[in-house]
Amino acid sequence: MRFLVRDRLLGFGDDYWIEDDSGDKVFLVDGKAMRLRDTFELKDAQGRVLIDIRQKMLALRDTMVIERDGGPLATIRRKRLSLLRNHFRVTLADGTALDVSGKIVDREFVVEYDGELLAVISRRWLHVRDTYGVDVVREDADPALLIAVAVCVIHLAEKEREGD
Repeated sequence: MRFLVRDRLLGFGDDYWIEDDSGDKVFLVDGKAMRLRDTFELKDAQGRVLIDIRQKMLALRDTMVIERDGGPLATIRRKRLSLLRNHFRVTLADGTALDVSGKIVDREFVVEYDGELLAVISRRWLHVRDTYGVDVVREDADPALLIAVAVCVIHLAEKEREGD
């Protein structure tokens, strides 16, 4: 399954649609402006909230928390002791760890579980300017979670780059 994200609209406090490769609106990112921390909701096409995402306050490193149905689903932060600046760790509520690595700011990276590819995020196969794709490789993977992970990782990497 491939999804398209319009990069130039990406920003917390903005709302934007994520489309499938047929051009159908699948997910709405509802940015919550005027908050002390970065927050947004990932909704389905009917407006139901699938995932809540917020910046974790009082963390030593920038951290994003993903919640579903009011409970924790995942925590995202830069991987410790990594020589790669573009390497993040996603820790799911059950303790499972996903690795995110590649050129995050350039929108060229992968999400893996135990060395197995779950999703590829890339601009390479797109001809539309300011758009990147999220290609969910595994059929049993959760597309909403993987899209939320991609958006969070990009946000954290850009926030860090702005601070440099």
